[in-house]
Amino acid sequence: RGMHPMVARRLQLQRLAHFDLTRLPSADEDVYLFKCVAKQNPADERLIAMAQVRDLTPLRDSDGRLITLPAAEGALAACLAAIRSHQAERSAKSRLDTNRVLIYCWPPSDLSLDELRGMVHRAAPSTAGAGIREVMFVGQQRNPDTGELKPAALRIAAKPGAGLLIDIIDPPTEPITPLDDYAQRVLRASRRGTTYLYEITGMLAGPHGSFVEYDFDEHGELVPVDRPPGQNTAAMVVGVVTTPTERYPEGVKRVVLLGDPTKALGALSEPECSRVVAAIDLAERMRVPVEWFAVSAGAKISMDSGTENLDWVGRALNRIVRFTQAGGEINVVVAGINVGAQPYWNAEATMLMHTKGVLVMTPDSAMVLTGKQSLDFSGGVSAEDNFGIGGYDRVMGPNGQAQYWARNLPAARDVLMEHYDHTYVMPGERWPRRAATSDPHDRDISSFPHEAPGSDFRTVGDIFSAEANPDRKKPFDIRTVMRAVADQDHPLLERWAGMADAETAVVTDTHLGGYPVCLIGIESRSVPRRGFPPTDGPDTYTAGTLFPQSSKKVARAINAASGNRPVVVLANLSGFDGSPESMRKLQLEYGAEIGRAVVNFSGPIVFCVISRYHGGAFVVFSKALNPNMQVLAVEGSFASVIGGAPAAAVVFPGEVNKRTAADPRVKDLEARVAEASGAERAALSSELADLRASVRAEKLSEVAAEFDAIHSIERAVRVGSVDRIIKAERLRPELIAAVERGLQDRS
Repeated sequence: RGMHPMVARRLQLQRLAHFDLTRLPSADEDVYLFKCVAKQNPADERLIAMAQVRDLTPLRDSDGRLITLPAAEGALAACLAAIRSHQAERSAKSRLDTNRVLIYCWPPSDLSLDELRGMVHRAAPSTAGAGIREVMFVGQQRNPDTGELKPAALRIAAKPGAGLLIDIIDPPTEPITPLDDYAQRVLRASRRGTTYLYEITGMLAGPHGSFVEYDFDEHGELVPVDRPPGQNTAAMVVGVVTTPTERYPEGVKRVVLLGDPTKALGALSEPECSRVVAAIDLAERMRVPVEWFAVSAGAKISMDSGTENLDWVGRALNRIVRFTQAGGEINVVVAGINVGAQPYWNAEATMLMHTKGVLVMTPDSAMVLTGKQSLDFSGGVSAEDNFGIGGYDRVMGPNGQAQYWARNLPAARDVLMEHYDHTYVMPGERWPRRAATSDPHDRDISSFPHEAPGSDFRTVGDIFSAEANPDRKKPFDIRTVMRAVADQDHPLLERWAGMADAETAVVTDTHLGGYPVCLIGIESRSVPRRGFPPTDGPDTYTAGTLFPQSSKKVARAINAASGNRPVVVLANLSGFDGSPESMRKLQLEYGAEIGRAVVNFSGPIVFCVISRYHGGAFVVFSKALNPNMQVLAVEGSFASVIGGAPAAAVVFPGEVNKRTAADPRVKDLEARVAEASGAERAALSSELADLRASVRAEKLSEVAAEFDAIHSIERAVRVGSVDRIIKAERLRPELIAAVERGLQDRS
């Protein structure tokens, strides 16, 4: 009614046969707005806006890049305005969120998918708040090679947890199906800002993988079950995921725990906690990691259950602790809001010194002990929302408790797969499998480009040059050196990249000669501090120095790699910061944790001095701590208890003063002062003071140079502190050879 039959056909009105349609008024007469109610499920209610476009003339910039399609975007804006107008008449809780837009385009399109994708991403923000699930442009597309026209549809769909899905398909003809029970669960989860757990199982497995759900049988044993998705009775689902990869064609296996946001937002009681315990037991038997997509409102609160739920939470906590202390790995993706018990589980699984697992957060996730509403009600201190209390950007990233950030759940899955690329050990094998690499083992890193603000070095070789950097004191970028050393056909995965006050330590997982290794570097240029530094601490984080949080980062990295893969350290390390601020912030404790991590480390450790190596850092990385440790030094490096300059100033000031007094220039001027009188004596005394300061500076440098010459890297080799000295151009092959020796010895 009010629509020509041919218009109805073009706008695919026949696809709405399962719905009762009511036409709604629209401010734009070219927009057809319908309220659709499913005939078999009145709870399935949605809005569909339709329009036609008669002009697809593109607007391009001077370089020919597509800027906009004015008529098409205008039609989309009119459809969105019509939907928003009706949504505004509904209460906030009753607004519809499965709405669709369909636009028929009369002219054929010559645009490629890449051009259309760019336009879509620019227009996507305009759909915010309208509850749009799908936008479809239907028309004809011209084949660029043959000029042939064929029916096509540009589909833009919002998939929870994955962002926009954009593709060109054949125009669909099948009727739009109403929401079934499963789809309604997906919708309920989406309304709560989360993703329904069964929507991500295929993503976890990958295109050629598998997901097998497990649940308790009648005897209380965790067994595989074959049932349709969504039939779970508990708010925690257990499964085993297998993902084949190039290196592991038989599949990377892990036991998966998935929180169900549609069941009291994953509230925890006996059914959920018992499945957590059983899942960890299963992972221990299979000798595989646990992968946990966590969504939970904490312990269940109801009229018929109370403290017994907390006891069950404690039982699961006990199992997590015992599993991780025995070397088990639990990797957590915070897939929504985690409250109370769940953040404690996350912490026990991934945040302690002994844990090996990683914790990944997305922009839609937060970990809070008490939610904002409860904090506000009780008079506590909260933030503007839960993300301000426990989101990544302001809290969990800077404090280092979240180790990685991902833009959405598919990206978080990719982070986990990159992590397994370096850490996964097939049951029955000793180490992660070696990867194929085309990067020559004997590649000279000297020509690798080096670009860093404030640095004169243009290549990595300049850093080790006796002409460009004779004292090895000039600043350089450690990440550049790490990239130069690592296999060029494998990426570096940096851990704790957002950790504040820990910037002087860089922790990555990468490959050396195809071997997965944890590569640690000490930043070798000053790092500006955030905010206002305290009066009892340094203004900047100085190069080659470990501060409390960077010490903690290094200790956690070494512990995480223990028993799994080699650790390689590239060290320009003058020691630990000893300022009052650092001492107040547990510098002693975290420095000691490095020593403990090295002592307990199982596997090869390769420590390479690339510049200077002094102070307390020498103790916590000493060969005496671990028989599996190999210490190398690049030619021209320095290694001693203390650097020459501080040794001259603090340890040998008497010698410096003695040499200053014996200097002929000082003696001569002292004699002239003794003979002079009056104004001449005063002038000569002032000159003598300046001369003594100048000569003392010379003698300080002289004593420092003598100290460095005596306590050279060669002496460290002679006394056994360093195994061997290597040439800079041989740095990569020597590191690979050291890793190979360590793996063979441990095997």
